[in-house]
Amino acid sequence: MTLLERFLDPSSVSLKICGITRQSDAEQLIVLGVHALGLNFWPMSKRYLPPANAAWLHSLAGRILRVGVFVNAPAELPLQLIRDGLLDLIQLHGDEAPTDAAHFHATHIPIIKAFGVKSRADLAHATEYGAAAILLDAHAPGSYGGTGGVFDWNVAREFRAQHPQLPMILAGGIVPDNAALAARRVRPAALDVASGAELSPGIKDFAKVQALLEAVNAESLQ
Repeated sequence: MTLLERFLDPSSVSLKICGITRQSDAEQLIVLGVHALGLNFWPMSKRYLPPANAAWLHSLAGRILRVGVFVNAPAELPLQLIRDGLLDLIQLHGDEAPTDAAHFHATHIPIIKAFGVKSRADLAHATEYGAAAILLDAHAPGSYGGTGGVFDWNVAREFRAQHPQLPMILAGGIVPDNAALAARRVRPAALDVASGAELSPGIKDFAKVQALLEAVNAESLQ
C-alpha cells in the first residue's frame, strides 16, 4: 500500500498536520506516526514556506506523505515542485475550477481539492475535479483555511453518504478536544489540522499532535 493509499484508506481515520515550516517539526511528526503533512506555498499564509527554502523536503520522501498546498497558483509552480521530488501530491485550496485540475491529471499527479463550506451548495461541483480526495474546511473568505473555525459537520456527513467512493478529509477547527468526536461523527478518511496543533503559526505543539493521534487512533479501532 502506498503512502497515499494508506492515508485515504476508509477503514481508518488518518491525520494530516498542515502548515509545516521547519524540518525539525516534520521529523518529529514522522517519529510520532503522523500520516501526512501539508506545506503551504501561498505567500499570504502565516505558515508560508517559500519554495526556495523547501529543499529539505527531499529528506522526507517515502517516510511521510508530503502535500503541497496552493491557492489559485499557476500550475507551473506545483508541477515544478513535483518534478523536483519535493512533493507527493497537490492540494488546491483556492477558487480553482475543474478545468484547473486538468493540468495535473495530464501528468498523472493526484490532487486534493479543498472547499470552504457554508452550506450544501458549496459542494455542488465537488465531484467534477477528478480529485483523489476532497477536503472540507470552514468557509473563510480571503484567508483560505487555518482560521480555527468549525462548519456544520452534518453537511460533511451527508456528502460522505452520497459519495462513499470519494475520500473526504475533514478540516476546520479540529483540536484535541473535538478530534475524536469529529472522527466518530463524520468518519472521514482523515482529519486535517493546522492551528489546532500549534504553539504559534507554523510552529507545532507536539503534545497536541500526540493527543490528536490518540483520538484518531482510538476511533479507528471502533
